[in-house]
Amino acid sequence: MVQESPKILIVDDEPSTAEMFRLMLDQAGYRVTVAHGTGVAINALRRERPDLLLLDVMMPGVSGLELCRYVRRDPEWAHLPIVLISAKSQPADIQEGLEAGATIYLTKPVAKEELLEGIRQALDKSGTR
Repeated sequence: MVQESPKILIVDDEPSTAEMFRLMLDQAGYRVTVAHGTGVAINALRRERPDLLLLDVMMPGVSGLELCRYVRRDPEWAHLPIVLISAKSQPADIQEGLEAGATIYLTKPVAKEELLEGIRQALDKSGTR
């Protein structure tokens, strides 16, 4: 039996950014779903049951950090690998993201190779791959 490629849920309020990430991951062989914003993301998380969450930090309403903390509090999702992506690149920002529960924290702009490597690392840490 052939193992399916990991399923990734991209959460970003900016459609063009989400589409760019979707194309990169699609070309790399991942199964990809996109949610624009955190409210939609929670429903998509339950419906899609992804193997990894790719999450933008700065979104209106509920931030990516808050969604990350929410996911970590839910026993069903506590071990889901989360890759946070943000333009906020100061050491304190990165530390805050990791303390919120991110598996990997990447800063924008992120190159395709860096994104794919971050996802590989996060999946390896979780034992998903």
